[in-house]
Amino acid sequence: MQEDFLHFIWKHKKFHQEQLETTQYEPVEIWNVGTHNHNSGPDFFNAQIKIGDQLWAGNVEIHMNSSDWFQHNHENDPAYNNVILHVVYQHDTEVFRSDNSTLPTVELKPYLDERTVAGYRELFSKQDKWINCETHFSEVHGFTINNWLERLFVERLDRKSQTVFKLLEKTKNNWEAVLFVLLAKNFGLKVNGEAFQSLAESLDFNVVRKVRSNQMATEALLFGQAGLLDGEQEDGYFKSLNKEYQFLKQKFQLSNQGVLPIQFFRLRPQNFPTLRLSQLATLYHEEEHLFSQLMDLNKKEVFYKLLRKSTSPYWDSHYSFGKESKTSKKIMSKSFVDLLLINTIIPLKFAYYQSLGKDPSEDLFQLAHEIKPEKNHIVQAFDQLKKVGFSSLQTQGLLQLKTEYCDKNKCLQCAIGNALIVK
Repeated sequence: MQEDFLHFIWKHKKFHQEQLETTQYEPVEIWNVGTHNHNSGPDFFNAQIKIGDQLWAGNVEIHMNSSDWFQHNHENDPAYNNVILHVVYQHDTEVFRSDNSTLPTVELKPYLDERTVAGYRELFSKQDKWINCETHFSEVHGFTINNWLERLFVERLDRKSQTVFKLLEKTKNNWEAVLFVLLAKNFGLKVNGEAFQSLAESLDFNVVRKVRSNQMATEALLFGQAGLLDGEQEDGYFKSLNKEYQFLKQKFQLSNQGVLPIQFFRLRPQNFPTLRLSQLATLYHEEEHLFSQLMDLNKKEVFYKLLRKSTSPYWDSHYSFGKESKTSKKIMSKSFVDLLLINTIIPLKFAYYQSLGKDPSEDLFQLAHEIKPEKNHIVQAFDQLKKVGFSSLQTQGLLQLKTEYCDKNKCLQCAIGNALIVK
């Protein structure tokens, strides 16, 4: 048993409170357990506890053993002078205040609900499990899971918004520039995401804005910064792009030092960086004021209409320079746009409306519910336990659940873990 379980027990009053008394046999009534403190200092602030005939207001400290008070040197720390009650699993010694008066102590061990303790022990049993609760995950009511996943979806957006605000600071509050960096990263997917982001960050967005009216110039800018125009090629389009890039490089004093290498290895042809960069160039060539357009839209189908761009004509018959292929229109798929919505547009809208002091939750919930669930090993593993990934809102919540709670054994802070402990 860990101390954080005692915090859980105290916070949620998961123990028998009838005839509760201190180790000095004084009756105890809990009027308010206090506010859980996750920083340094006593564990619960501003509790209200009636001990005997006296109502006390102050802090509560929780330990496994009473002697932990001295192990942690609380007797020498002024921050603990306002502790009104010491709550322990096992009382093994008396604890005294600085004036030598006995600190009232409640030993929880005799008052614990055995079913709650058993639920805790089973959840944290040392077994080879993918997640702690996998044996009983299917028993948790769907309403509990869905409510928790909605909260985790917002929590994940909040975490992603921190990245947005850091980029906003770097770009001197240029939301269009932030959008460009985030879009570039997600156009690169997992394999080239970091490389595409480094490409975008190597450019002043004003350069993109100045060349966007010319599609070939926009493509040359991105290909050149990516290092895809290095070397010699007999291909006519390669030569045209290279000539345009050399002009832009000199005109805008461009440098691609620090841009990470672009990878083709283990990519399906439709995800080749050549096609993705061309589609990104087309998007910026065809759509002016892209950021404001995206912030005004809410419906999935309207996003599809705006974002589903094709490559420039050369790539209709090519996947890489100089190698012809069967002619086909290389238009962005709806599933690719879904990824852009999930990983770029929705987090950016969340951060933007936060900056305006507005709550976009309702619109973003609706949009996320419209988008198909993601397919990855985490979502598939959860769905094998119980089908819960019905849309991208749930699957984003599941990713947050696995990485931030399951992997970190934070079951006591998880609604699903709570439901299983106190079932």
